[in-house]
Amino acid sequence: MPDPQTEELRVEQVRRAKREEDQARDADQQAAAKAHGRRAEKAGYLREKLAERAKAEDEATKGD
Repeated sequence: MPDPQTEELRVEQVRRAKREEDQARDADQQAAAKAHGRRAEKAGYLREKLAERAKAEDEATKGD
């Protein structure tokens, strides 16, 4: 089972990505839309990395 902190961080990145995607759609100015889009991409990237970390932690636990 992944570390609780890793899982908490992963969930937060899912929420952050969704929030930034929503704000990018609702942004009035093009620059603001791009900034929110970049933040959503970053949150997605971090979410993927946290999923990899959780998987590695899970595999390490199984190996013990």
